[in-house]
Amino acid sequence: MKIKLNILLITLACIAFTSCQSYKTIPYLQGLDSLNLTQAQALPREARVMPQDLVSIIVSCSNPELAVPFNLSVQTAVNVAQQNQYTTSQPVIQQYLVDSEGNIDFPILGHLHIGGMTRTEVQDLVKSKLKPYIKEEPIVTVRLANFRISVIGEVTDPGTYNITNEKVNIFEALALAKDMTVYGRRENVHVIRENAKGHKEVATLDLSKANILQSPYYYLQQNDIVYVTPNKAKATTADITSSTTIWFSIVGSLMSLASIMIALFR
Repeated sequence: MKIKLNILLITLACIAFTSCQSYKTIPYLQGLDSLNLTQAQALPREARVMPQDLVSIIVSCSNPELAVPFNLSVQTAVNVAQQNQYTTSQPVIQQYLVDSEGNIDFPILGHLHIGGMTRTEVQDLVKSKLKPYIKEEPIVTVRLANFRISVIGEVTDPGTYNITNEKVNIFEALALAKDMTVYGRRENVHVIRENAKGHKEVATLDLSKANILQSPYYYLQQNDIVYVTPNKAKATTADITSSTTIWFSIVGSLMSLASIMIALFR
């Protein structure tokens, strides 16, 4: 009886220890109370222009006619007296395609290298180039038209998401994908990023630790891919499911063959 009691106590202790160990991998941002958030708040949050980005740049000033030559324009066909005539109008959204070298072809100003720049830096660059043409300081509005991220792996709703405010952190990205599944590893999340020179880099993040707030990968860049790796339980479940399916298929085939043989030899 005493031996059985000892075995029961040891079993319960193992279960309790395993439960505690498992729980430690579940919460996000552990150790947040002891973290110095000053450094985290100083992290750069503004996205940078990358090759193949679509960038909207609009120049405006007090005299609209002065800004017209520096804005992209479209031609709109109108029918007047059964004759096709064309008028030029300013589009609502003007987009430049950044080439592989990080350049765009800007009206009047020619080629501008904006690859790797933030929106603020692009605005300052365009303003400085406009000084010989416009005496007053113009208003330059820059937007990234294709800011998007992808979240894949062990999340509830994997997919690609468009970000309208050009700012998203790793937790907001997971929220868009409706958080991790129970099989996701919080301590092993990968961010795949391509820099302005076209080089790919992969960072492994531990979202269970509070120091993730100080990581340069906490704020995502456009076209980042977030991959949540599965835990061992998911791999084991997948193996069991696959094996079970195969065995059911084999058993079903054997039963069908047996039925045919019985019917033939009756």
